[in-house]
Amino acid sequence: MSITVNIYYSGKNGAARKFAEEMTTSGNVAAIRDEEGNLQYEYFYPMEDTETVLLIDSWENQDAIDAHHRTPMMQKIIELRDKYDLHMKVFRFVSDDVPQADSSFIRK
Repeated sequence: MSITVNIYYSGKNGAARKFAEEMTTSGNVAAIRDEEGNLQYEYFYPMEDTETVLLIDSWENQDAIDAHHRTPMMQKIIELRDKYDLHMKVFRFVSDDVPQADSSFIRK
């Protein structure tokens, strides 16, 4: 059962996008993706809110998330979040199999 965390980073004057860009260009994103148990780590930009960035962060289980939180990478993330004065909304989701009744609505 995987866990997906959606983190909405919000700031002012493009700070959230600058944060995501620095996370990517610095190699932090690649390093997180290489961590054991990471399934997805991607930033997205909401069309109607230019001051927010969505991070979709997915892990195999809670142990993998806990291990990630103990890495030095977390301090780098915190420092960058503070540098750009970002605020967060966080939503967690636990995976579930797609019910058979829903599968007819999914185009592959």
